[in-house]
Amino acid sequence: MTTRQTSQLSSLKKSMAPFEKTNQRASIRQLINTLVPLVLLWMAAYFSLQVSYGLTLLFAVPAAGFVIRTFIIFHDCCHGSFFNNRKANDIIGTITGVLTLVPYRQWKHSHSIHHAGSSNLDKRGIGDIWIMTVEEYLAAKPMKRLYYRIYRNPLIMFGVGPIAVFLIQYRFNARGARRKERMNTYLTNVSIALLYSTLIWAMGWQAFLLVQLPVVFVSGFLGIWLFYVQHQFEDSYFEHEEEWSYVSAAVEGSSYYKLPKLLQWITGNIGFHHVHHLSPKVPNYNLELAHNASEPLQHATTITIGTSLKALHFRLWDEENKGFVGFKEIKARMKQTKPAAEGLKVIKPGFQSK
Repeated sequence: MTTRQTSQLSSLKKSMAPFEKTNQRASIRQLINTLVPLVLLWMAAYFSLQVSYGLTLLFAVPAAGFVIRTFIIFHDCCHGSFFNNRKANDIIGTITGVLTLVPYRQWKHSHSIHHAGSSNLDKRGIGDIWIMTVEEYLAAKPMKRLYYRIYRNPLIMFGVGPIAVFLIQYRFNARGARRKERMNTYLTNVSIALLYSTLIWAMGWQAFLLVQLPVVFVSGFLGIWLFYVQHQFEDSYFEHEEEWSYVSAAVEGSSYYKLPKLLQWITGNIGFHHVHHLSPKVPNYNLELAHNASEPLQHATTITIGTSLKALHFRLWDEENKGFVGFKEIKARMKQTKPAAEGLKVIKPGFQSK
């Protein structure tokens, strides 16, 4: 990278400063227009059980959308961008973490690692989705390949994933977690147990599960999908440490997910993911403003709901061609190289007769 390019990237990062200012009124307004509809939709889903379960699901799906919006508030609190006051971020972050089933300090820690090494091939493994390179996959043992193929299967990732991650994985602390992080996970788990116990006592366990399970599943599915497609798309960016650039990773390794206005609002503008990775201190309600104010950011890779579906076929990162490939392409490549390998004459070690 030239000195001029480095300077341009640095100035792009600095241009985000005006949008990093938190608006307390906007934050409080967002809390109200997120949590109130969430509670009302959840209650409507419960009372509709007496009419039709189909009607219940019609209420549960938008409720799941507001769980996503609640998670964006939680997400901003983790970055310290929702309120100016750190304690306020910690309190609201913990409460919204209970509602979204995600422990605040645990996720804050892993997510900060994700931001620090996003698109860095030498810093994968914490706070992100498992990605193997073509070379790593070809060199892996059969059992590891099988495990990876199962992990990357859409039915597993988006079907089993929401239950495995939000109901099981987040209930436990990571190895080596600090005391504050461990205690916050315990507090979140106890708070979830008390909230769920109260609701089950008030409405019965069957009614509770009929409402809460679809809400958890749909919101978990959408959450994983958003995270997945905004880093795995055509013309994405991945480099090793010596070539990696934070700003390049943000602008080229994170997509602009152009959603219909209603979905953009429900998802808290997280579709402007390139802006968020460039400057995590920008509150979600300022992301679109930052995007519109910067011409370079408007040239970020744009995906839509239709084009994002291509990501379902992406499995491995091809370092040579700088793009994602599927397992079928690797299988075809292995078939092409196999005859050539078999045609090589194998010379055994030892003395050869004249």
